[in-house]
Amino acid sequence: MVTMKSVTTRVPATTANLGPGYDCLGVALNIANHVTVQPAEGIEHPKIVADAAALIFQTAGIEPFGFAWSIEGEVPQSRGLGSSVTVRLGVLYGLDALGGGKLGSKRLYELCAELEGHPDNAAPAAFGGFTVARAGAETLRCEVDDTLKFILLIPDFEVSTPEARKVLPDMIPRRGAVTSVANACRITAAFLQKRYDLLRGCFADGLHQPFREPLVPFLSRVITAGEKAGALGGFLSGSGSTICCVTLDSEDAITTAMLDAAPPGSRIVITTADNEGTRPAEPGDVIP
Repeated sequence: MVTMKSVTTRVPATTANLGPGYDCLGVALNIANHVTVQPAEGIEHPKIVADAAALIFQTAGIEPFGFAWSIEGEVPQSRGLGSSVTVRLGVLYGLDALGGGKLGSKRLYELCAELEGHPDNAAPAAFGGFTVARAGAETLRCEVDDTLKFILLIPDFEVSTPEARKVLPDMIPRRGAVTSVANACRITAAFLQKRYDLLRGCFADGLHQPFREPLVPFLSRVITAGEKAGALGGFLSGSGSTICCVTLDSEDAITTAMLDAAPPGSRIVITTADNEGTRPAEPGDVIP
């Protein structure tokens, strides 16, 4: 039974993997999409929305009903910033609310992670902050101070996550695995202790970035330029094409260096972490 006319949900963008934390580490960012869901009949939906609707109707025991949905905001599509999660969580939250609010945020996150096939974007988007997620286990999270800046270089082309997964090998050298484990552990400790200076030199990995670089051929060049200008480090955001550098200062110099190393058409967004996660949109929220 539908209990209200419409629901608008704010879902933050995310940057996931953070280099070596493949499919498990992520941070919610202070840029977001707003997803509105309302009852309506006769609307055909894309697969990403139809699958989310079918799953929540079945899981929550909600009698299926027709609905319309729309999305507005700042999160670009297929750029490694969790745009698919903003759609899925926004639709899941909206349909749950319209159906009487049968599921809590934890269960809605689990449904989103199931639809995504991995939890690294779904967890920070749902809960905010820095998260360590593993399928079938409780998500660990901590808040992130706004002293840590995320400088996003967003190219003018998309990278498909399924295609980016196809380039990954089935086996990796032991040395690459050991480096990745050590760096992922250090990143986690640095965030939990809020000792962000310890992030310096921790974003290299042997799990995905070396194999995805042909999809974003200026990846290493942009990261090196950002680090030379003062960044703590940089990494491919999700599966790309966005490249993220993190810093405590020197944002202007890092921005200039990253842009100089990138192809024409790239743009920069500087933001901080979002510690709230997915929530109902408020009247004061600005939708660009």
